Amino acid sequence: MRLPRRQFLHLAAAAAALPAVSRLAWAQTYPTRPVHVIVGFAAGGGVDITARLIGQWLSERLGQSFITENRPGAGGNIGTEAVVNAAPDGHTLLLATVPNAVNATLYEKLNFNFIRDIAPVVGIIRVPQVILVNPSLPAKTVPELISYAKANPGKVNMASAGNGSAPHMAGELFNVTAGVNMVHVPYRGQGPALTDLLGGQVQVLFATTPGTTEYVRTGKLRALAVTTAARAAVLPDLPVVADFLPGYEASQWYGVGAPKNTPAEIVERLNKEINAALADPKMKARFADIGGEPLAGSPAEFGKLIAAETEKWGKVVRAVNLKPE
Repeated sequence: MRLPRRQFLHLAAAAAALPAVSRLAWAQTYPTRPVHVIVGFAAGGGVDITARLIGQWLSERLGQSFITENRPGAGGNIGTEAVVNAAPDGHTLLLATVPNAVNATLYEKLNFNFIRDIAPVVGIIRVPQVILVNPSLPAKTVPELISYAKANPGKVNMASAGNGSAPHMAGELFNVTAGVNMVHVPYRGQGPALTDLLGGQVQVLFATTPGTTEYVRTGKLRALAVTTAARAAVLPDLPVVADFLPGYEASQWYGVGAPKNTPAEIVERLNKEINAALADPKMKARFADIGGEPLAGSPAEFGKLIAAETEKWGKVVRAVNLKPE
């Protein structure tokens, strides 16, 4: 039986519209089961706290549990690969951060390409870092630190939260920009690095602000500057490194990514809900407690940030010939 041409065209148009309708319905009912937010680092750090805060918000807004799942190892690569290999249905997400951008160059053979295989959803917060020195170091300003490091090459020990971590990369960028050679001493997290800085075993630490400002206020550590482009609300009296090294900027940032080919409607819904969280006064206050400043925006804007950070830190990795531990 041959259908009249007009009837055939109506049926064809209806069939073509079915995938779009089904995708829209899928997004409207999403999520249909608990969502796992993968964190590539151990519990307790800034990335973990951020994942739990945003997960709680999404659980309340979307009616399903958003479960933070810690999969530490290989500088975050184990957790990232788990998301890359997950079904692209929005039920497995990644809490992305600076090491994801660093690792693209730091590791020569990865089983994924972060920019290609992870779809950006939204940035969450940017966390400033601060240059801390032990009071025994005769440097009270950034220019004095640079002068001292140049006069004592290889004798200033710079602690970090680990190889390829945001604090480590901030320190290496400082080395490159200032033309100094502070010796990197990696630790398994900021906590033990801070302990040795307080004890004088190391002299310098580029640290995230949560958990460190009290040592500055009590005089146990000296803060020289923050690493962000603008002054930090948590330490408003401190200058920025760029005041002395024009163009310098380094910060910790957190955002959400999903497996590539995740439906755009789901990405957009997550983006909308997380942006709503960043505009909520109570949530803004909770993020401010960990030094976080909102990093809201579209998926495309977060993608541009990731691309720019990958290029930026790739240059630093190559400049200092950095290798994985």
